[in-house]
Amino acid sequence: MGLATCRAGKVFILYDAARLCDAAAEVPPGPQLVDPDHWRSQGRVTGEAPGRGASLFLDAGAGHEWVLRPYRRGGLIARLSAKRYLWTGLEQTRAFRELRLTAALHERGLPVPRPVAAAVTRHGLTYEAALITERIPGARALADLLEARRAGDALLAEVGRTIRRFHDAGLDHVDLNARNLLVDEAQRVWLIDLDRCRLRPKGAWQDANLARLERSLVKFGAGDAMAPIRRGYGEAPASG
Repeated sequence: MGLATCRAGKVFILYDAARLCDAAAEVPPGPQLVDPDHWRSQGRVTGEAPGRGASLFLDAGAGHEWVLRPYRRGGLIARLSAKRYLWTGLEQTRAFRELRLTAALHERGLPVPRPVAAAVTRHGLTYEAALITERIPGARALADLLEARRAGDALLAEVGRTIRRFHDAGLDHVDLNARNLLVDEAQRVWLIDLDRCRLRPKGAWQDANLARLERSLVKFGAGDAMAPIRRGYGEAPASG
């Protein structure tokens, strides 16, 4: 996967040229690529995902769907600035780091959405950012399946095996929860939202990831789902 960078004024774009060429939306790399108003004006916004920042589902044409996710702060700091971050260099921005990490994991055959582009708009000492990835057809959040009581032990064990694959690759997912695990129509499990995640040697962070997931399951009234997940995690990693 070849990533390229371009600049239009104060906007920096990191993108996969092949993904842009495959789509028929005729949106060149530039500010309009991550502009929700541009996509709305073209009638290409097909839906919205729940959560902070309201990700948009985009019809990119030629059978491709993308997800446009703006970066938004949570917690108390959001009261000061909900969407701006401190500028410490282009490659240190959250969007560029997440796109490069997602691309690296995708190239290793791990189940993450294929990255399309990241955009960073600099405002002096701060910046705003957005990310575009391919939408996984027919995928639903594990949280939704749990609430609908449609996540059996076999699927939960596959969740555990998938997490183990990522851990074996060294991915520390700092926000491992039931909404960041997706299940497609073939019951394949995907991991999304790699913001602030990183690759690192094995350590205590692996147990911390699982503990965070367990707290998420309890939140959705499915604390008992952790047992089959841990069983799957302890088995040999799932094949690609």
